[in-house]
Amino acid sequence: MAAPALIHTCYRIGDIDRSVAFYEALGFEELSRKPIRDEAINVFMGLPGDGPRLELTYNHGVSEYDLGTGYNHIAITVSDMDAALADLAEQGIEPEKPPYSVRKGGSLLCFVRDPDGYRIELIQRG
Repeated sequence: MAAPALIHTCYRIGDIDRSVAFYEALGFEELSRKPIRDEAINVFMGLPGDGPRLELTYNHGVSEYDLGTGYNHIAITVSDMDAALADLAEQGIEPEKPPYSVRKGGSLLCFVRDPDGYRIELIQRG
């Protein structure tokens, strides 16, 4: 039997175009859209060469969700934090606070929020 694999993360969104534009700004590509009967549309996003790792579900007629207190974030790597934040700023996306390290010598990180309020952690590689 094959070992289990984590294949994607899914969350609900209030506006497809707004969310797709945000994730494209982070380097994701829209890979497909699949209707779920007349109830919803799933938009599958992925980083180049990696496959559909992020499933964004738009439920017809629902424009916002209560995120609750349990969910925290997904994380993606960037090769240059300053350049990544400059590119995002050009598209109106600002970090919650300036980049920081959790411990001395640790990775540089910061958080941005998508249009629905979900947190995305950016971690500088190396």
